Amino acid sequence: MTSVPNILVLGSLNMDLLLRVPRAPQAGETLIGHSLALLPGGKGGNQAVGCARQGAQVRLLARIGRDADGEALRAALAQDGIALDALQVDPQVPTGRALVMLEDSAQNRIVVLPGANAALQCDEAALAQHLQGVQFFVTQLESPLPVVLQAVAAARRAGCPVLLNPSPMQPLPDSLWPMLDTLVVNEIEAAAYAGCAVATPSQAAAAGQALRARGVARVVVTLGAQGAVTVEQGGCRLQPAPRVQAIDTTAAGDTFAGALAVALASGQDLAQATARGVRAAAVCVTRVGAQVSIPSAAEVDAQPEAPTSKELP
Repeated sequence: MTSVPNILVLGSLNMDLLLRVPRAPQAGETLIGHSLALLPGGKGGNQAVGCARQGAQVRLLARIGRDADGEALRAALAQDGIALDALQVDPQVPTGRALVMLEDSAQNRIVVLPGANAALQCDEAALAQHLQGVQFFVTQLESPLPVVLQAVAAARRAGCPVLLNPSPMQPLPDSLWPMLDTLVVNEIEAAAYAGCAVATPSQAAAAGQALRARGVARVVVTLGAQGAVTVEQGGCRLQPAPRVQAIDTTAAGDTFAGALAVALASGQDLAQATARGVRAAAVCVTRVGAQVSIPSAAEVDAQPEAPTSKELP
């Protein structure tokens, strides 16, 4: 496997309005906040940055508006060396925005205004060209579902493994599951798609097995501070997370997905790649913001090794 993986990401770009508050206000209540900042975000952009900072060559297929937010996002992505020749510019619809309310407890509440993301288009010929030589295709669900499905099918035809992070969650066709090499879901998404409760590692393993029964090759269920559970043909394992003091969980899942994708594209097995993802996410949650909080490969390397994984029944 190449030492510098080539990854194509399809997804959203948003300018995040990060509002820091003591806690979320109750209905009808007014609170005094701490601060407001504009920071680059969007799940597609976050995962592209996550892949790039782990050493991959990354191309991003996304759509921005012809406005100041779009230019700022473009400039931020370029700083990470992300190829932007597939970046679309909408002449009428503004760049997407997300309001992120971050509480002192590190919990966040997010509302996304899709903007230009909702108008993302997928040209078959261009997509086929972008997929040449790619080790992994990574996508999420902040882009129009028909475009995501079209791109996944194209990646499948090209023989390129697909990593899907189905967030924000929405109903998916049965035909999609067998096209996925790696499915990354949190406990809420796993519970909804598998139709069972997911709060413990054992429950996560059961949900992952139910999703594999639909045709997915490998499933990873992230459990926040508990770590992540891997489910594949060889069995189920829990990868515990390092103990850290979380400040902001924004982009932690995207950081995990990016590090996981790069590790898999580099030839690591699922357990090794998940350990890498968990370590990267543990760094991310100790910082505020989305893309600004995503660590580099060197920063992840400097962290203590993740705890030893455990086999689950």
